[in-house]
Amino acid sequence: MDLNNTKYIILELIPTSLNPEKGLIIQLSALKLEGLKLLDRFDYRLKEELNPYPQMLEMFSYDKDSFTYKDTKEEILNDFTKWAEDLPLLILDNQYTPKYLASLSNQQESILKYLNEEYQDDIIEKIINKYNLEPSNYIVDLLYEALIKEL
Repeated sequence: MDLNNTKYIILELIPTSLNPEKGLIIQLSALKLEGLKLLDRFDYRLKEELNPYPQMLEMFSYDKDSFTYKDTKEEILNDFTKWAEDLPLLILDNQYTPKYLASLSNQQESILKYLNEEYQDDIIEKIINKYNLEPSNYIVDLLYEALIKEL
């Protein structure tokens, strides 16, 4: 895909489990782009009181007012499906993201292909160091910044 001449979405998904049959989506953040121009962003979270893992709440204590909160992963995915339309998705090809997005008909491709990297557990740290980025809680923003520097 020629990222300079198309609309697409960069996506970050944080679940409670690697298995979508057992897990919930705690956070789904995405950026809608045309080339490298940011068109819109999608920042949704599961309501805090519905998270069965209180120890994870600390990880998501930032920018609470910047997110839309939903009751279920299905609500998050339904809203995302409408927002994403039929645009291709650039995702981290980790153990869980493709599984959670299996119901979507959007083309999915690893963003790491465009950053000349392969997935590993410390990939975000590696991207921060490779592109000399400021650390951020917004992984999707880090991926966007890395893409800007790469393209």
